Amino acid sequence: MIRLGIDVGGTHTDAVVMNDSTVVGTHKAATSTDVATGIVAAAEAVRADCGLPRSAIDAVIIGTTQFTNAIVQRRGLAPVFALRVGAQSTAALPPFCDWPADLRAAVRGGVAMIDGGHEYDGKPIRPLDETALGDAYAALGAARLESLAVCSVFSFVNPAIESRIYAEVRRRSLVPHISLSGELGGVGIHQRENATLLNAALRPMAQQVLAAYRDALKKLGLPARLFISQNDGTLMDAGFAARYPVLTISSGPTNSMRGAAHLTGLADAMVIDVGGTTSDIGMLAGGVPRRSGGEVTVGGVATNFRMPDVLSIGLGGGSKVTPDGRTVGPVSVGHELARRALCFGGDVLTATDVAHASGLASFGSRGRELRLDPGMVRNAMVTIESAFAAAVDRMKITPADLPLIAVGGAAFLVPEKLAGVSRVVRPHYAQVANAVGAAMAKVGAEAEVVYTRGNDNRDTALERARHDATAKAVAAGASRETIEITDVDEVPISYLDEPVVRLRIRAVGEMQL
Repeated sequence: MIRLGIDVGGTHTDAVVMNDSTVVGTHKAATSTDVATGIVAAAEAVRADCGLPRSAIDAVIIGTTQFTNAIVQRRGLAPVFALRVGAQSTAALPPFCDWPADLRAAVRGGVAMIDGGHEYDGKPIRPLDETALGDAYAALGAARLESLAVCSVFSFVNPAIESRIYAEVRRRSLVPHISLSGELGGVGIHQRENATLLNAALRPMAQQVLAAYRDALKKLGLPARLFISQNDGTLMDAGFAARYPVLTISSGPTNSMRGAAHLTGLADAMVIDVGGTTSDIGMLAGGVPRRSGGEVTVGGVATNFRMPDVLSIGLGGGSKVTPDGRTVGPVSVGHELARRALCFGGDVLTATDVAHASGLASFGSRGRELRLDPGMVRNAMVTIESAFAAAVDRMKITPADLPLIAVGGAAFLVPEKLAGVSRVVRPHYAQVANAVGAAMAKVGAEAEVVYTRGNDNRDTALERARHDATAKAVAAGASRETIEITDVDEVPISYLDEPVVRLRIRAVGEMQL
């Protein structure tokens, strides 16, 4: 299978062509202001370099930070009406209650809280308040918004209420985009609702962005199916991603770590991906990214996503350097590096200039000879080394020294020796490890259920979770015949009278082309 993997970063857009697990060709270019244009340019360049006809490419996989950036920068987000079912037991924490003020102002379009919902066993808590629900429909219609987020207590166990609301809102044509919490998260109504609200805020933008991707590839003459990277290292097709754009958040670091593992064959190691603006540090355990054990915050909002445990620091190839060399970053020239750095004829002193002057990097005929103050260069290199060493120390969970895999376009900034590191590994194609990780990924999805211990409840719950996860994976673009269950997590739920267990399953399969 011929795959074209593309990873869009803040500074560079990387592309790679892979024939099964073998890298055939690569291309790295500056990210364009119009992201779709940059993707098309990278795709065409790497295809032409490999001499492949357009019809030979079976699938295009894109890892993008556009939706993450929209949340972080508070741009392109749609106002959302929040409808929560379960007011009788959740009124103390209303929707948007813990959001940063600026993000809340951008997204909060209206709130309705009504009685109803289910218990952990799927039985109703109390009857649905039909009068309040009718009032909520009226308020939603009057608000004239594009997006609705519906969150009902334990809806992932019993989706009946959310499904009913979805059908009625559709029948009345009240909003074009509806996000249901039972499809996005599990235990923890507050974090599940937050994830649903973020997803709803991204839906209109996602529809436009992904349509632009498809149209651009179509105009380029690439008939291949389009997939998008998820935050757990798996893929979903573009149609699925248009409905669940929030699942793309933090996919970049995951792609880099998976790409690093593939390129080196190392199963247990630290990974540092040095880009133009930031460096992401994570850990491989058994060949897969170590997952965050705590609450995941996205743009200042608490969610319950399963994401890699990654530390990001404001240090990259485009980081600005002060005249004394004692401060490097976090401000960066970003995608303007090739124009604004001193070594490329610009007027800004960057970390790339320091590396070029110290002999760590060479840009051939493109790079100008620099006569920088040796003292400043030494100070800057010490600053860079100290920042990397501190980040590695924060991410380690063992006193033993581990290999450090250095990838990314500015991996040349990583020194050969760092405290706590046994050796620095620089694999071939390290500069496009993120695109490699995207290209080699499989399609995946998760399902979550709860069950009470005893009798055959666990077997029944396992079968239901397997069925739901498999159905979601197929909807995301997986070939049913290739699907495998790769993860089964069981965690007891505290503070309940009965021994209740949360069961989460992941299904992964090959692309259906």
